[in-house]
Amino acid sequence: MHPAALAVEHLCPDIGGPRLRILITGGAGFLGVHLCKALLSRGNEVVAVDNFVTSSRNSIEQLTTSPDFTFIEGDVCANLPMEGEFDAIAHLACPASPNDYLRFPLETLATGSHGSEFVIQAAQKSSCRVVLASTSEVYGDPLQKPQREEYWGNVNPVGPRSVYDESKRYAEALFMAHRRTEKINTGIARIFNTYGPGLRPDDGRVVSRFIAQALRGEPLTVYGNGSQTRSFCYVTDLVEGFIRMLESNEPGPINLGNPDEISIIKLARMILTLTGSSSPLRFLPALEDDPAIRKPDIAKAKALLDWEPIVSLGEGLALTIAWQRDLFTRTTTAQTK
Repeated sequence: MHPAALAVEHLCPDIGGPRLRILITGGAGFLGVHLCKALLSRGNEVVAVDNFVTSSRNSIEQLTTSPDFTFIEGDVCANLPMEGEFDAIAHLACPASPNDYLRFPLETLATGSHGSEFVIQAAQKSSCRVVLASTSEVYGDPLQKPQREEYWGNVNPVGPRSVYDESKRYAEALFMAHRRTEKINTGIARIFNTYGPGLRPDDGRVVSRFIAQALRGEPLTVYGNGSQTRSFCYVTDLVEGFIRMLESNEPGPINLGNPDEISIIKLARMILTLTGSSSPLRFLPALEDDPAIRKPDIAKAKALLDWEPIVSLGEGLALTIAWQRDLFTRTTTAQTK
């Protein structure tokens, strides 16, 4: 838990206070599992929905031991049966790594449209707060640094990444339209690159890919010349910011991410040092529409949510490497039995 006080002005609802019933779509995903754990640890009842397209049952195994956790296997784009009402809803469902959303382009678009409509209707039925987990990808390949929420972005609407970018941009428009016309308490959190324990080694995102390659002694694959930058936020910091967004009445969009920027080539060398790996670097052609820079302006998050990340990249990478190393050890042991 973030050491700073949880008190935020205009809380709605106070998730750190009385026991609440909270719905999380995408609850078996990387962020979803961490959010479920955090909310359960605060004494809340959590209902999670996932269809396991980009996750697995193993990810929720520890959660199912809690009597306060309920899991519904299903697609948010379908008419899922939902019993009872909720005090808050977190809409995290959507393939988030390039590997996944390029593999499931139509499903990604459907989740941003039909899936978002479903959760908004659920929020309307319960008269509760609903927050969209949007993304820094709505800024596309930005021409502004750092990226502020007022920036409209530079997105290629027909490129291969557009299925994810436009899915989230549409979802943001949908959330705002329902807020304006039907007075639903919607919020938009724009999430920047997040990493930590639980991120699948084969996820395809750069941190998990580099760590997996380093631990296996394989070349670290760098697309382009490695000068492109990212800003990496440790998962517990991100979850704390998202919970504060759930607690607030802020419509957003509000950037949630770590403003410390690093180039991909420096990240690769940092992971090689932390893992003690002698893996070489292998440079591959740049990916189409791959953003050259990514650095959030988090002034709004500081002012409106009293939030900023506290875990340094070095500390977060060490924890992530330890988790992934342990996973490899357990997997190797199981395979040799």
